[in-house]
Amino acid sequence: MSVNLSFLHDNETRPLCRDLLAKRAAWLLRRLVPAGKNVSVVLMGDRDMASYNSRYRQRQGPTNVLSFAADPAPGQPAIALTEHEIGDILISVDTAAREARNNNTTLHDRITELIIHGLLHLLGYDHERSEEEAWVMWDKEQELFRELKCYRSGTMAQLAINIDHVATVRQARGGAEPDPVIAAGICELAGALGIVVHLREDRRHIQDRDVRILRQTVKTKLNLEMAAVKEIILIALDLKPDMITLVPEKRRELTTEGGLDVIANENKVRKTIDKMSRAAIPVSLFIDPDQEQIKAARDVGATFVELHTGRYCDAGTEQEREREFNLIAESAETASGAGLRVNAGHGLDYRNTARIAALDTIEELSIGHAVISRAVQVGLDQAVREMLALVKPPFPAR
Repeated sequence: MSVNLSFLHDNETRPLCRDLLAKRAAWLLRRLVPAGKNVSVVLMGDRDMASYNSRYRQRQGPTNVLSFAADPAPGQPAIALTEHEIGDILISVDTAAREARNNNTTLHDRITELIIHGLLHLLGYDHERSEEEAWVMWDKEQELFRELKCYRSGTMAQLAINIDHVATVRQARGGAEPDPVIAAGICELAGALGIVVHLREDRRHIQDRDVRILRQTVKTKLNLEMAAVKEIILIALDLKPDMITLVPEKRRELTTEGGLDVIANENKVRKTIDKMSRAAIPVSLFIDPDQEQIKAARDVGATFVELHTGRYCDAGTEQEREREFNLIAESAETASGAGLRVNAGHGLDYRNTARIAALDTIEELSIGHAVISRAVQVGLDQAVREMLALVKPPFPAR
């Protein structure tokens, strides 16, 4: 049982994540089709789709999806297939993109809906025969899409804890406690798979001593957030953390405000990435969920992007929150399709994290303030475990 996914459209203009779509299609195939049967999914542009639509359906212009069954009903179109194939599904990416915009959904989700629609046609469902059959097919499509969205087709997202605010409390009294190094060990023992610290130019919380000891003691992964300034770059090159994340930094801000403008700082960012690459240090760019910033991040050679989730977390209305969530989901898919690995963070808490963690294309969430605040009430170990339960829930196996 396999899915043959092929692209005939311009993936540079409209990047698609092949891995995500292939995994979703494979899940659907396992869910619906007997073992040993295969299906082909071809993604194309409007021009190619219009040609197929004219040839096989005698209709002008493109459509969103066409299905060609290996064993079609009388009068239905067919093409030559092997005995192990149930058929082909053709999808116009251009049409799907227009429909995604009109339906306020992501392109990958719309393509997934069309794969479901096409696959059900191959299995004998037909919405054109009668209104009753149309409703049966529509109900089945909705059921499958809901199940698929509850099943994360990739590995679970990881949780990295930002311990900056442990140092903030320490610096408030100018003493030695609480020690962020000890806090990092507690977070790792509780199940966190990464520790994040931001070594700022003004050293308002994390100090040089902290990052040097953390480099020696962190057992999972140390992510050093930093601005692209000479002093901090030299420290990073000396320490060699497991990765760095370039962030914008302003003297008077309480915390990082907005994503890095990669386009405006292209030369500086590119030079920093080149230096880190020579030292074998992967670079992530903390950016807003913006298509142009994603393209710029890819062009300057970043390995990761960390999508800024602040606007989603701070949304004042349900409509605004939904809009910001869809923007993050679409940006994560675009970045993954462009060859970037995707993390996310900023403002995530115990109420809004689970939905972001469920996005297939996001590998890791960086969360700090919410966990440290919760730790004041229940202890750091418990606070980390509670967040981990939201990031990695017990999804049902399929």
